[in-house]
Amino acid sequence: MNIFYMKNNLYFLNALLNGSSKEIQELYNDNFPKVKYFVTQNKGQIADAEDVFNKALLQITVRYRKEKFQITTSFEAYLFTACKNLWRRELNKSKIKVTNDPFYEPKDDNTDLALGVLEQKRWELFHENIKLISDNCKKVLNLFFAKVTYGDIMKEMNYNTETVTRQRVFRCKTKLGELIKKDQRYNSLRAL
Repeated sequence: MNIFYMKNNLYFLNALLNGSSKEIQELYNDNFPKVKYFVTQNKGQIADAEDVFNKALLQITVRYRKEKFQITTSFEAYLFTACKNLWRRELNKSKIKVTNDPFYEPKDDNTDLALGVLEQKRWELFHENIKLISDNCKKVLNLFFAKVTYGDIMKEMNYNTETVTRQRVFRCKTKLGELIKKDQRYNSLRAL
């Protein structure tokens, strides 16, 4: 891992732990505009973006206080991913409310925070294991996860047919799944 990222990540994690307003304001100034854009482009308001951003900071702080984890990307990328995951969960919760499900029970803030941490740990597990597959599989899966059509993947990867492309995607997904299932964290993270 890049030494700059490590120092930068520790700088911000410690600032969150200590409640350092100058550094937290720096985080806000540098990162909130991206989160605001993402949320407002995905059925949200500025107030929603502020809530998501603050929840993500709280989630990261609580988790770091409990377990001194290491961020393997930049802090900014980690924070943005946490915000995206929180907003997507909010959108999913609102879908459930709209269906008038008689068994729907809103989750309290502690449960919501725990689910956010679990989701982030799952993302880390996925992100770390995708680094272990071949460069070809990484490229194929990145295209697949970006919802690129099989025809376009075929052209991009110079495969002969869409059938070959589908087989390659399947093999790469299978390989990634095997790596994830071999990881010691897998069973504890799939429980919920």
